[in-house]
Amino acid sequence: MKLRRIHLVAGIAALVMTGMVAYAVHRISAPAIDLGDKKSELVYIPTGATFDEVCQLLTLDHRLTDPRTFGIVADLMKYSTNVKAGCYEIDNRMTAVELVRKLRSGNQHPLNVTFNNIRSLSQLAGHVGRRIETDSAQLIAVMTDSAAIAAIGFDSRTIPAMFIPDTYQFHWNTSASQWLERMHTEWKRFWNSERTLKAEALGLSPIEVSTLASIVDEETAQNDEKPTVAGLYINRLRKGIPLQADPTVKFALGDFGIRRILKKDLEVESPYNTYRHTGLPPGPIRIASKQGIEAVLNARKHNYLYMCAKEDFSGYHNFAVTLAEHNRNAAKYQRELGRHKIYR
Repeated sequence: MKLRRIHLVAGIAALVMTGMVAYAVHRISAPAIDLGDKKSELVYIPTGATFDEVCQLLTLDHRLTDPRTFGIVADLMKYSTNVKAGCYEIDNRMTAVELVRKLRSGNQHPLNVTFNNIRSLSQLAGHVGRRIETDSAQLIAVMTDSAAIAAIGFDSRTIPAMFIPDTYQFHWNTSASQWLERMHTEWKRFWNSERTLKAEALGLSPIEVSTLASIVDEETAQNDEKPTVAGLYINRLRKGIPLQADPTVKFALGDFGIRRILKKDLEVESPYNTYRHTGLPPGPIRIASKQGIEAVLNARKHNYLYMCAKEDFSGYHNFAVTLAEHNRNAAKYQRELGRHKIYR
């Protein structure tokens, strides 16, 4: 009888154990994520986040269906003590094992960061800071860190030339210093041997090309006109004639919204005022577009030395070889400004 009882107890224990194992296997193999009708979703785990904070993130909107099982699996797979920050794409109906494996791998979902039509570093920092974990204050700090930018060949006036507008892929938890390093890498990639040789043929460095391109971009938004505008400024540079570019005066005054440049504006003392100083300003007046840079590198050959906005306000310009012709064009434009009561 005693032996039978032992066998019975052992049998019951085995059944219980089998049941517990079966239940555990069922829980582990059951879907741990419920996203409803969505196929997948991005989860952002901040730098320095604890495992408890990850659990809180995952339980938002009841996405994590079984936090207890997730915790056990995370402990077994040593994820609970090795949280990795970043942006991760989690799939609907993922099991706890699959979820932990994804988060533990550090295999982040890349984010597209696109920037174009950016004037200032602060605008760039604000735009990028909305897409990655690093905030705009950290980005502007590294972009204006004299030691950091000097180490890669730039200074406070030339650093806007390093940023080439495009779409780039970044990890969400990219740091400010990593951002700067990546942008420098992209700048070097952009300035390949073909573009560098074209710049040298013009007698310009890559930074000087971007500086001139920034003026071209501010002069006209019409991409088909940019090579003509670029050719005009190159003609003036070669002849030692001041560029006399109105956008540089607006930059010096700190107001790109000015629609009418007054004579007093031309007297503003600034190294960027190309009415008072011959040659290129000390750096770009905005972050130059790719189209602007290519327009300079492939500037149209002509004899124009003067330009004035067309009186039809189309955004295009009248070009002239002689000052007399330019004065006639300018008079037409000034009359239309007055007729439309545009005084500033």
